[in-house]
Amino acid sequence: MKFLFDLFPVILFFIAYKLDGIMSATTVAIAATFAQIGWLWFKGRKIDTMLWVSLVIITVFGGMTLALQDENFIKWKPTVLYWAFAAALLGGTLFMKKNLMRVLLAEQMELPDVAWARLNWSWIGFFVFMGIANLFVAFNFSTDDWVNFKLFGGIGLMLLFVLGQGLLLSKYIEEKH
Repeated sequence: MKFLFDLFPVILFFIAYKLDGIMSATTVAIAATFAQIGWLWFKGRKIDTMLWVSLVIITVFGGMTLALQDENFIKWKPTVLYWAFAAALLGGTLFMKKNLMRVLLAEQMELPDVAWARLNWSWIGFFVFMGIANLFVAFNFSTDDWVNFKLFGGIGLMLLFVLGQGLLLSKYIEEKH
């Protein structure tokens, strides 16, 4: 359910784009992200740092898209978000000497240090790759292709990556009887 909640702005962006174009879709994505945070706040739930970062990035890049009537800014938004996540994971490792993937997931699973390190580095690599893939599609294909890639390609690649990670980590997961 959280996965669908996280995808809420992207799905609404896609629908709005198909119905009324990129400027409407950008407005809807900004509003949907504010609505997400408002809903969590109303329900008294913790608002993840990633959602705050997403709000700032969509507001800045979406706002520039709307103010300047230039869709190139919104096309940069996913790359900036992916690279911000990669930079946070890398910065945690290099400067804070903390594995942020371990910090985020330690309550859900136990892994040896080497597995945590591989997981962290693989997510850094994945986020860098996704940022590059977004730019490639955004600036070498039509806006319609980019919007389709943003929803279906992005989700598909994320799903494949997570499934791959699950297979790699499965050897460390013990079944409890």
